[in-house]
Amino acid sequence: MAGSVIVENTFEVDDTALYRRICGSKDRNIRTIEKILGVQIIPRGNTLIINSSKDGAEKAARLLHVMGDYLHVKDKQYEFDDFDIKYLATTIASGVEIDTEELNRLKIVISETGRTVGPRTLNQARYISAIQRSPITFVIGPAGTGKTYLAVAVALGYLLAGKVERIVLTRPAVEAGETLGFLPGDLIQKVNPYLRPLYDALFDLLTYEKTSKLLERGSIEIAPLAYMRGRTLNKSFIILDEGQNTTVSQMKMFLTRLGNNSKIVISGDVTQVDLEKPKSSGMRHAFRVLRSVHDIGFIELSREDICRHPIVEKIIAAYDHAGKED
Repeated sequence: MAGSVIVENTFEVDDTALYRRICGSKDRNIRTIEKILGVQIIPRGNTLIINSSKDGAEKAARLLHVMGDYLHVKDKQYEFDDFDIKYLATTIASGVEIDTEELNRLKIVISETGRTVGPRTLNQARYISAIQRSPITFVIGPAGTGKTYLAVAVALGYLLAGKVERIVLTRPAVEAGETLGFLPGDLIQKVNPYLRPLYDALFDLLTYEKTSKLLERGSIEIAPLAYMRGRTLNKSFIILDEGQNTTVSQMKMFLTRLGNNSKIVISGDVTQVDLEKPKSSGMRHAFRVLRSVHDIGFIELSREDICRHPIVEKIIAAYDHAGKED
């Protein structure tokens, strides 16, 4: 703030409980905001005094208003975590407006367990909107951005509401040659380890018992991509995970399985292609040739959307940087 004219803004909160949640435990949220926005915030009673340049003070005040709006639509026990504060602060610092009502409108309630899942970032909100709007949605992004988890949550919402009759979860097993040949069991048993992330999402959203019953009834089907050939899937919600590891012919085969009243979501990370010839990735090809096709959604998530442990974003950033130097 050297050389800048320092101004003072105040932000007052009448609700003491809301004020405490905005500040965080031991004013932790305030300290994070100060660091990201380069401002000074002094808590005094139920008022926050902001000292900064005019631009910094305005952004800090806008952020505090957004935080208050955000908490109004959340459960009374909800507390901001490190990701929330960092994301909201950096987004507002970049000049982007945040519509908290839009984020709340897109929440998914899993009726069987009472779990509520919603977008935590603007890109995740665009992702859920694209799924709801389009029969086919492609999403790319690094690990931890919620690609698979959010798709499974939306799919469960559709299934439990009777909008589809089944969920089909599939994934290519790029090691389906000699590596899998050494494993015991039939093909399903062999590819199960590669389908584990899909099971993990289901078990997190539903109870183990409920998931098992849906699997037994065929309401949820988890199968390798090879099992999709020759089928037409009506009234189904189909999710292809790790789409970057499909070939062009596999992707074309998969997309043409779409039947009436069905949805397809294809997720992947095009920086993590395990094929022998990465340029032959069916997902990369689809992004090029299908962009102009009406009613197909294309969403790109980034490091800013990573909702895992904060160090995951740093790890991905470090590898990205190293890749540019190689």
